[in-house]
Amino acid sequence: MFSLTEKATQKRAKLHNKRLVLKTIYDQGPISRADIARATHLARTTVSNVVTSLMAEGLVLEVGQRLLERGKPATLLRVDDDARHIIGIDLGGREFAGVIANLRGAIRRRRRTPLANRTGEAALERVYRLLDDLIEESGEHALLGIGIGAPGVVDASLGIVRQSGRLQWRDTPLRRLLEERYHVPVYIANDSHVAALGEYTFGNGRTGPNLVVITVGMGVSAGVVLNGRLHLGDSFGAGEIGHVTVVRGPEAQRCSCGNTGCLETVVSEEALIAQARAIAWRNAQSKLHQFAPTPEAIDLQAVLQAFEAGDDDLHQVIRQMGRRLGYSVATVVSILNVEQIIISGALVHFGAPLIQAIRTEFEATIHPMLAAKTNIHASDLGQDIVVKGAVAAVLSGEMALV
Repeated sequence: MFSLTEKATQKRAKLHNKRLVLKTIYDQGPISRADIARATHLARTTVSNVVTSLMAEGLVLEVGQRLLERGKPATLLRVDDDARHIIGIDLGGREFAGVIANLRGAIRRRRRTPLANRTGEAALERVYRLLDDLIEESGEHALLGIGIGAPGVVDASLGIVRQSGRLQWRDTPLRRLLEERYHVPVYIANDSHVAALGEYTFGNGRTGPNLVVITVGMGVSAGVVLNGRLHLGDSFGAGEIGHVTVVRGPEAQRCSCGNTGCLETVVSEEALIAQARAIAWRNAQSKLHQFAPTPEAIDLQAVLQAFEAGDDDLHQVIRQMGRRLGYSVATVVSILNVEQIIISGALVHFGAPLIQAIRTEFEATIHPMLAAKTNIHASDLGQDIVVKGAVAAVLSGEMALV
């Protein structure tokens, strides 16, 4: 008779073998059973049994044969990319954004719902509405799980939003609430941490084991990948650079975190719009007037249009924001010595002038040797970086595919 320990060990071994075979097919398919056995060092009978199980679950398909010099042709296998769907959610912007993606991260459906400054329970209801819509659109596809990137300090191990000033959530058990409502696994982390996972998995960030993604949108924060693993920090606050004080005195503004003079009060989408409106009020010749009927109507799109039209004041604002970010990047690189720095978020739309300003201040602030080895560039995932990272979190947690 087996002991409970032996049964648990057998169960873990079967799960390990299943995940190993599935990932091998995922990474190397189309591939034969014999080649899987050689790649994994598992017995052929073990591989055959696991493949039979994966085919029964609809995860793996036979997709033809490869002729061999001797013997019967080898049957080739690949993962059915649409056998399971995943929902990825980004709660960090002016709107809540969600996608349905397949096992390769390819986006099949999109949904957005305006937040309209809702906070607390009203913001939570918006999350429910977004998920209800996405689940309805997923149709008959089996749902593997839900991944979420949320602003603020998030306890990823327990799925609790410890503090989000923007959403006015404190110790909100988001994972438990969603798993009880939707009956699927839920993965939650800080949106910048999730963005780093998205870049490392689906972007151009996977050129080495270390990576920092600095997101500049409604706020400023960083996601850090060290030795191929997401670094969350002892209390899940790694990368909260937006809440480091950079302005003191009467000019320091109150931040959503409760402090004054934080980086995100002077470098963020909201800070940029506020400065643009001030420019429009004091300068009747500003190009902003061409793209918004009143200063109050100025939004990010109007700022970007005026910037591209050559508004000198806006170019100066972007350079100043870039310099502040460059100093922050220098601090991060000096501590971590990570050579791959990727900038994401709404301010990336300002392109080369922003990146150049970051680079110039960075080089003027840090040790020349570190500056020479550090690559700073914009993410190519655009607005999808967080939802892609949320999808990657589910793929990693449920199937160990990424």
